[in-house]
Amino acid sequence: MAKRASEKETSPSQLIDAKIEKLGGWRGEMLGTIRQIIKQACPDVVETVKWRKPSNPMGVPVWECAGIICTGESYKSAVKMTFAHGARLKDPSGLFNASLDGNLRRAIDFHEGDRINAAALKALVREAAAFNKAKAATKAKPPARAKTGRQSKA
Repeated sequence: MAKRASEKETSPSQLIDAKIEKLGGWRGEMLGTIRQIIKQACPDVVETVKWRKPSNPMGVPVWECAGIICTGESYKSAVKMTFAHGARLKDPSGLFNASLDGNLRRAIDFHEGDRINAAALKALVREAAAFNKAKAATKAKPPARAKTGRQSKA
């Protein structure tokens, strides 16, 4: 079914704005602050919204740069920032405090009244973006030609 010309597509950034506004209170403020820090750390980040479904019609905010950097989810008692490849990132400041036993993801749960270590979080976001770019560059390289063992006759 085609959309009418008068119906405008809502951008992912607008959907995230709406989610922050709807959350309100400390959770909306926390998600908004996290979003600002991500954008400051990685100016070329792309905001998307994924996993929209009837039980979560606003979806999950996702920040990407050559792949998913992290997601921002809200729960009753926490705002969770999940890094897609968090297990492969260095976390010298010890920000990761959730999903610590998996082989891939790591998360940070922010609770009401928590203060964000912006410098450490920016460093983590930059590292995640660099990891994604390096991974994408590795995939983009053409495969090496196999040597046949034959020598050309000159």
